[in-house]
Amino acid sequence: MLGLENFPEYEVPGARKVNFYPYESNGGSVVAIAGEDFAVIGADTRLSSGYSIHTRTQNKLFRLSDKTVLASTGCWCDTLALTSLVKVRMQMYKDQHQKSMSTPAVAQMLSILMYNRRFFPYYVSNVLAGLDQNGKGVVYSYDPIGHCEMTTYRAGGSAGPLLQPVLDNQIGQKNMLNVDPEPVKMEKAVSIIKDTFISATERDIYTGDSVIINIITKDGIKEETLQLRKD
Repeated sequence: MLGLENFPEYEVPGARKVNFYPYESNGGSVVAIAGEDFAVIGADTRLSSGYSIHTRTQNKLFRLSDKTVLASTGCWCDTLALTSLVKVRMQMYKDQHQKSMSTPAVAQMLSILMYNRRFFPYYVSNVLAGLDQNGKGVVYSYDPIGHCEMTTYRAGGSAGPLLQPVLDNQIGQKNMLNVDPEPVKMEKAVSIIKDTFISATERDIYTGDSVIINIITKDGIKEETLQLRKD
């Protein structure tokens, strides 16, 4: 009786929610093995997003000093931001103390820098390798909020779950009977890293193209490159 049935029906929009996700996974895998007087670390060179490959020649190894190398994968913009900050802090330390920061000190500093961003963390997978004050090889692995673990071998990145079991078997000799553990040789460590990346490339689309390997000894850092499949 009020004539409401003759009113036009206007479409009233409701509340709209705009999703914002600041992270992007750009893939990549890293492997590091430490020996008695050396450390070997490798990372592939494919930088991708989804099914698109941005570049096939991106080096993911960052030489922080003559005895320390950081491998970082994940969100590439976060990787660049974090590694730039680490280099600035290391330069400040060198200017103040007139000496380069040791590998354990770099590992601790990296953990603190990542923990400071724990509420908006760097979306990266970091593996740090190098020589300590006594010339012994060490490997440090991290989670996104900075938890640090020192070990003798570690795999990370998109193919980390595929690479780690190979290292557990070949380096850690897990679940093997009647085997006497012995220190890994440099040649064997380099060979295992190459084999693991060849295997991971067959299963992970975010790992491929080539792998860059840095061999860290008391004489400096030597670099090797192995070509992988391109598809």
